[in-house]
Amino acid sequence: MDYALVTGGLGFIGSNIARLLIRDNVVDKVVLLDHFGTYVSPVHNPGVDYRAARIADLGDRVIVERGLAESTSIAIRMIITYKPKYIFHLAALPLATIQNMTSEEAMTGAVISTAVFLETIAGLFQATSYLPERFVYASSSMVYGDFLYTPADEGHPTRPRNIYGVMKLAGENCALGLGRTFGINVAAVRPSAVYGPTDANRRVTQIFLESARKGERLTVHGEDDALDFTYVEDCAAGFVLAAVRKEAIGEVFNITAGHGVKLVELAELLKKHFPALQYDVLPRDATRPKRGQLSIEKASKLLGFTPKYDIKAGFEAYIDFSLRNSPPT
Repeated sequence: MDYALVTGGLGFIGSNIARLLIRDNVVDKVVLLDHFGTYVSPVHNPGVDYRAARIADLGDRVIVERGLAESTSIAIRMIITYKPKYIFHLAALPLATIQNMTSEEAMTGAVISTAVFLETIAGLFQATSYLPERFVYASSSMVYGDFLYTPADEGHPTRPRNIYGVMKLAGENCALGLGRTFGINVAAVRPSAVYGPTDANRRVTQIFLESARKGERLTVHGEDDALDFTYVEDCAAGFVLAAVRKEAIGEVFNITAGHGVKLVELAELLKKHFPALQYDVLPRDATRPKRGQLSIEKASKLLGFTPKYDIKAGFEAYIDFSLRNSPPT
């Protein structure tokens, strides 16, 4: 029986990867390793816990395991028990704006857990003869820092400006470097501004949509600020392609929609569904890197990656989900 292992598997992107793996019968079962934690304050913003809903219809084709990915004993148990054909490593802080983020916390998720899993695989190889066909590391477009040009390709300088981006880049180097050291096939994916149904970590798209539903006035920071918003199903599809295509070995890929969308445009898109919506445009947040469109030419050529959702189609699906599934405002 073929297994895939997704660390951070109950998370927003991880659960969508599991869904695609099962839908397309890439493997027989998917193991979701998760520490069951949350990153949004339960006091000030309890929100909705979608984790059970994310896998509710997947039945016995998913196995949920609790554990910290940086734990060597957990890594050993996952490898020996399941010998996963593919490993998708997403167990880390899920976004750049977590309250009171520390370098130690970000490093543990992005770097230490990556090294633990790869060293565990290498250490067990002689006894088990096991190697995964692919280890896919979840990096981030935040590794680029301020975009010096757009569309930013994978050769763009990597000069991250915050803890999150610094540690994601360190984890990426760790994954690819140890992959070469130990003879493990590694690929890395750099997503950007992922959004869609079941998001619960207070990304800008979720904040805008929830505020619009409540009739609250939006605050848009930066008239010209743009992000490459990526629908979660497209993001998950890119991860799966990075696992199954041999061309991905040793490579890094931007997996995004391939279009920059201004935050003001996002607000205007919401106004079509919530005509009473009002918003204020304030100066951009100087602590955030200047970003925009990313190039997906490499992923298109090597992996055959083609996003299915532009911002209009993706947000239509997200709004529909929100209206059907969120608590009344």
